[in-house]
Amino acid sequence: MNANSIFTPGLVAAQQPTWPDAAAVKAAVTELESFPPLVFAGECDNLKKRIGEAALGNAFWLQGGDCAETFVAATADSIRNRIKTILQMAAVLQYFSSLPVVKVGRMAGQFAKPRSNDNETRDGQTLPAYRGDAVNDLEFTKEARTPDPKRLVRVYNTSSATLNLVRAFTQGGFADLRQVHSWNKGFAADARFSARYEEMANEIGRAIQFMQSAGVDPESFKSVDFYSSHEALILEYEKALTRIDSRTNNPYDVSAHFVWIGERTRQLDGAHMDFASKIHNPIGVKLGPKSTPEEALAIIKKLNPDNEPGRLTFITRMGAGVIREKLPALIDAVTKSGAIVLWVCDPMHGNTYEAPSGYKTRKFDDVIDEVKGFFEVHKKLGTHPGGIHIELTGDDVTECVGGGEAISHEDLSSRYESACDPRLNHTQSLELAFLVAEMLRDRRK
Repeated sequence: MNANSIFTPGLVAAQQPTWPDAAAVKAAVTELESFPPLVFAGECDNLKKRIGEAALGNAFWLQGGDCAETFVAATADSIRNRIKTILQMAAVLQYFSSLPVVKVGRMAGQFAKPRSNDNETRDGQTLPAYRGDAVNDLEFTKEARTPDPKRLVRVYNTSSATLNLVRAFTQGGFADLRQVHSWNKGFAADARFSARYEEMANEIGRAIQFMQSAGVDPESFKSVDFYSSHEALILEYEKALTRIDSRTNNPYDVSAHFVWIGERTRQLDGAHMDFASKIHNPIGVKLGPKSTPEEALAIIKKLNPDNEPGRLTFITRMGAGVIREKLPALIDAVTKSGAIVLWVCDPMHGNTYEAPSGYKTRKFDDVIDEVKGFFEVHKKLGTHPGGIHIELTGDDVTECVGGGEAISHEDLSSRYESACDPRLNHTQSLELAFLVAEMLRDRRK
């Protein structure tokens, strides 16, 4: 069976590039269809089981990585630093909450971004908007901004190289819990959180030494399961990497373990939701402040009619100012329906604004406040705050203001490196992890 034959033809696909050459698109798709899978269906099923556990309150989801990956930033150092940051955050969360942490990278495929406008105008010149390296280049020239489908093949190759390195780091000893101290080396971290992290690492080290002295040395200490994810945005790419699993005869999108549908593309009768309904990966859907309980229930009916645990994750992106007002009705309606979903907080996308200097930024305090609101709502309703979804980097950038380093609007220009939205740097990410860990610990008392 051809995987593409399962999708409904003729549906409207929002936020797609305007490719100038249809023949070039077809050639790129044909090449992608011939490539091996980037991930395996069995791995997707394993992640689905882990999500099901988190949805039932027995684990916590940590998803982090770049707003929009770029080809030039797919270096060993950059990838390693992102993994180190996520591993550090996971260690903090797990240590204080005593919950298993499901570790998911927003990486190895996050090369496309939806945009509010198709075009961008500078100094009287209008060109196509930058839609991520999967489509065009950030440089503001006609040649760079013209959508090029050959870039989709480069997305595959760069994702493959990234995943190869991720697997080497997470399965080859780098992620061994006995390395928990070394993950902190090389980071110019805020002294307060560096010291606190080292104190925790010492406690973990002593616990491991005690277990080893008693003859216990679990394999689970030596490596971690680390899953890949990205927004399923450019359907030519996602469909070209959909394969029929030989074990089950079911279709899987083998570009990533977990894909999500964004708020701009989750039309119930649209091509993205049709795509998500046909593949057997675990799926995420973004819900913003205008989402209604009726919409949430309709999405559940569309994507998870059999109420399979782990199949569906709702990623809420409300904004700190409205989450306590908007989120309760959604959770209440879904809970009363009996649907099993994982609730994850994205405290980044609802809190973006433009600094006086023109840089897009986010206040760290707003990020924290949205997470606090997320926990408060779940505590009031007696439901599980299942995870967080963070745009972060392992580098010491200056893109979000505030945090322990007290980054100001004036500091943004010193190391603003994001190709799209502002990310938390390493220190801010670790600070967030400690604060969320305290919330998790307190809710379990």
